[in-house]
Amino acid sequence: MSIVKINVVTMPEDKRARFEERFKGRAGAVETTPGFEWFELLRPVAGTDSYLVYTRWTSQEAYEAWQTSQDFDRAHDGGGDTLAPAAERSQQHVWSYEVVESAAPKGS
Repeated sequence: MSIVKINVVTMPEDKRARFEERFKGRAGAVETTPGFEWFELLRPVAGTDSYLVYTRWTSQEAYEAWQTSQDFDRAHDGGGDTLAPAAERSQQHVWSYEVVESAAPKGS
C-alpha cells in the first residue's frame, strides 16, 4: 500500500518565487530513489500562505530511507541559499496518509 507525505510550508509572499525556483533546481534529486512514486509542489491560491509538498512512496520504509540518504541532504542543504534558513524558520509540518483508493483516466 502506498503512502503519501505532505510537507506543509508557510512561505511569505515575497519569498515565494525563490522558493519555487529552489524546487525547480532540485529536479532529479528524488526521482531515482527506490520506492519513490510521485512529487508535486502545490502553490497556495487564495486564503492561505501554505505550500503543499506532496510525495508518494511505496512504503514508510522507502520514505524513511530517502530521509536518511545523501540525496535528501543535498536536496535540502540550500546550496548556500539564504532562503533555506527562512524556510526552516517558517511554520511547517508533515501530514502522513495511506492511499486507500486512487483512480486515473481510463487508458492511462
